[in-house]
Amino acid sequence: MSKTAIVVGGTGVVGRELVAQLSEAKHISKVLNLTRRPVSSVNNKVVNHVIDFTKLREYQELFAGDLLFSSLGTTRKQAGSVAAQRRVDLDYQLECAELAAEHGVKHYLLVSSSGANRHSPMAYPKMKGELEHQVKQLSFVRISIFQPSLLLGERNDKRIGEEIAAKVLPTVCKLPFLAKARPISGAQVAQKMVQVSAREFSGGKEVETYTLDEVFPT
Repeated sequence: MSKTAIVVGGTGVVGRELVAQLSEAKHISKVLNLTRRPVSSVNNKVVNHVIDFTKLREYQELFAGDLLFSSLGTTRKQAGSVAAQRRVDLDYQLECAELAAEHGVKHYLLVSSSGANRHSPMAYPKMKGELEHQVKQLSFVRISIFQPSLLLGERNDKRIGEEIAAKVLPTVCKLPFLAKARPISGAQVAQKMVQVSAREFSGGKEVETYTLDEVFPT
């Protein structure tokens, strides 16, 4: 059965790969790529809609489909503060999820982060954990959460620390006790998400979490 996929965060490391791979997936007939700025479509299966994430309710009709892929995110440096980062990584993503649930989307697929924990004293894993907890309360039939570590791939913004880590970690993390910190490419995460989206529901509400080892086995 052909499905309509909605993607938020389609300009990021995972999001760009998601849009490209979904556009080639046999089980997907249409991809609604919801972005903050215009982007070119990879083929005629992809439709780009520019939206204002501060006014999401004005675009609620765009959240009608079968699947919602949520890979929206920013950094504290880009956002300017932890509070501003939280608006993007938690508030906007949660509102997108709420709109999709209200409009009958059955399957929600979220790019979260390793270490996500709503009780964490650190801001980033805390906001990721809070988002995971809150979307699990929504009326999706199926929820798939992906928890990658450092993401490798082309970025619009230059992050010196991440560039250094991307060069060093693949070697360092060959040590068994550091294996769970090894980086993964955005393309690999997207590939796993597309594969999961193609599977049929087993019945009843499903909540599944894919850790690094399950997405990118050693």
